[in-house]
Amino acid sequence: MGIRDFLDREIFRLGASPITVGTLLTCLGIFIGAAILARILRGTTRRTLLARRYPSGAAAAASKIVYYFVIATGSFVALDTLGVSLTAVLAGSAVVLVGIGFGLQNVVQNFVSGLILLVERPVHEGDFIQVRDIRGTVANIGLRATRVISRDEVTVIVPNSDLITTQVVNYSVPTTRTRIWVTVGVAYGTSPELVRDALIAVARVEAGVLQEPPPEVRLEGFGDSALQFALLVWIDDPREDMRTSSRLRLAIAEAFDRAKISIPIPQREVHVVGERPIA
Repeated sequence: MGIRDFLDREIFRLGASPITVGTLLTCLGIFIGAAILARILRGTTRRTLLARRYPSGAAAAASKIVYYFVIATGSFVALDTLGVSLTAVLAGSAVVLVGIGFGLQNVVQNFVSGLILLVERPVHEGDFIQVRDIRGTVANIGLRATRVISRDEVTVIVPNSDLITTQVVNYSVPTTRTRIWVTVGVAYGTSPELVRDALIAVARVEAGVLQEPPPEVRLEGFGDSALQFALLVWIDDPREDMRTSSRLRLAIAEAFDRAKISIPIPQREVHVVGERPIA
């Protein structure tokens, strides 16, 4: 028996298609080749993305996508050599995927959101963001969730879908500079120019405040018992907004005390109508 006769030897039948030694070896060879190619491409994709300074989480996610895509393509081609109808396989896969989608809806939603984050990259590792009531630094963008380190050094796991479907404030894009507001009320009768000069002087000596753009003072309104002023300053690091605001308030309190500027206490007048003596 020659090699050709051995390869053409029928082993079994799959429906109307005869499965020979040759087709079985071809199917096995295609699957092994696809697995080897998938491993090579996975490593190459990861190294290439890391060399281009992509985040490690994004590089790992992209390499896994390439790996599974090559494996799936190789499997379909291998099955085709056996005479298996790809249409039937795809139809069955669609039914399975629909069932999985209903059962793991949130997981699938976060997975797809992770792919969108990978492609669009609205946030990067190291960005200072706010999502819902969480404000912190992005530590890692995974395929299902993103780790955010809060101001209190607490790790918060944020589902990727929240970064896609809800409003996200990125304080690091396009620049890390941000403006903070410090409001204060002064008693009626106080000179607005005196208040403005005192607030500007405080902002100019604060080390954390940028002088360009220059600090600005606004008269915000006329309150029930005070003139409402706001000091607007720019800082270079959005993570320092609370500390800088606190230092400015302390300095404003000292400056107002030296300048004899009064911060009034809210007062209410009560008028009693139809007062009757207590028996």
